[in-house]
Amino acid sequence: MPSTSDPSDRRYEATFDPAGDSASEAVLDAVGTAADVDPLELEPLYAVIDPDAIDSLCAHARRTAGNRTHSLRFSYAGFDVDVRTDGRICVSDPSSTGAFAGGD
Repeated sequence: MPSTSDPSDRRYEATFDPAGDSASEAVLDAVGTAADVDPLELEPLYAVIDPDAIDSLCAHARRTAGNRTHSLRFSYAGFDVDVRTDGRICVSDPSSTGAFAGGD
């Protein structure tokens, strides 16, 4: 999972292969890395959002959308999380400037 981190804007970006990787597991890994904790130490993802829904969204987009990208945004473990069906995950501190602003 390639990733980038920019401490100046408190954002962490990671990628996953939507054709073969579990998006929900990639979210756990990305948030764990952003929080600098083992993903197993995080609250269960299902306490915030249905992990199967994340995986299903990515699978559905892959089957039907062609070149379109869909995004799912939610808060988890003190971070704003943006999962994109093209395999990108952005984890940001909600207090950072520009969280969830903009986009492409």
